[in-house]
Amino acid sequence: MELVSLGTYSSLTEANLIKARLESEGIPAIVQADDVGSMTPTLITVRGVQVLVRSADRPGAMETLERMLGGAAD
Repeated sequence: MELVSLGTYSSLTEANLIKARLESEGIPAIVQADDVGSMTPTLITVRGVQVLVRSADRPGAMETLERMLGGAAD
């Protein structure tokens, strides 16, 4: 199973909201933040937080993200 990035977000909260929305539509997702950033929350916004999905799920995840964000997908 190959994971691909759906996007990089500025906060853990934003990434978790996107993950929850994807999962509510049956698309498994993973939130990945740098370990250093998790110990120092201000670094998360510098490095970003990624939302990962299976490569096969990426097209559907992008459609969901576009609907969620009003067309502002990465």
